[in-house]
Amino acid sequence: MSLKKTPLGGGNTSPLSFVEAFNTVRLIPSQYSPNESSVLADVARGADLQKAFDFDNATNDRLLLEAGFRPEFDSIDEREFVHGIPYASVINAAYAHYTEEGNRFSVYGRNAWYAGLELATSQAEVIFHKTIELHEMGKVTQEVTYDEYLADFRCNLHDLRELSAKSSILSPSSYKDSQKLAENLFGQSSLGLIYPSVRDHNGTCIACFRPALVTNVRKGMTYCFRWVGKGVPVEIEAVGTHQSRSEEGWRSSSRVEPLALFIS
Repeated sequence: MSLKKTPLGGGNTSPLSFVEAFNTVRLIPSQYSPNESSVLADVARGADLQKAFDFDNATNDRLLLEAGFRPEFDSIDEREFVHGIPYASVINAAYAHYTEEGNRFSVYGRNAWYAGLELATSQAEVIFHKTIELHEMGKVTQEVTYDEYLADFRCNLHDLRELSAKSSILSPSSYKDSQKLAENLFGQSSLGLIYPSVRDHNGTCIACFRPALVTNVRKGMTYCFRWVGKGVPVEIEAVGTHQSRSEEGWRSSSRVEPLALFIS
């Protein structure tokens, strides 16, 4: 991952920085990952290319704003979706699939593209949220595979990296204040945020509000996560690779401690 930050000013709680972040990592369950034929269908070819350009113009942020269109914090409009690029369906799904309680910087009706700057951060986030799910289901063992998607960002993001870990925005148990902040920033045409990971104390995450800003998406590794019992570290094993990771060296397995609160 490569990261470059240029401060642009702003308020004390949400300064704006121009961020260049490459090879950011998002993990999604393999059952929701498209097959290769679906990915090829995302890419416009031949006679469909002009249609894709026309649709791209129709969904261009600047042109939409000039036409009076304003994105809503609690709903996603199909005109905001991307088309004619690899993994367009993966990008769009990130915004169209949401939970009733929302996430840290998004609410029911509209999600965001969440990613870690490093693989370990995304793995920690997956383990935390999946462990809670298993706890609520009364389970202590489970095996799930996740596909890794890499993406690049070059845009202005509201920068929370200097925020105190004690801030309610970074609460480990409540999204109330972080969602209020996100709604306020979204209303000011914010593109997204870069912030400290709450689940990986050495990690950093991105929450991107705009589908069109998630660029150069490609598939990386496939990992198998195994929850094997109470008080036992979650096992992570690399079980498959894709072209974007084929020339890099990776450990085949690791063990990560989940939060004891949810497994003991």
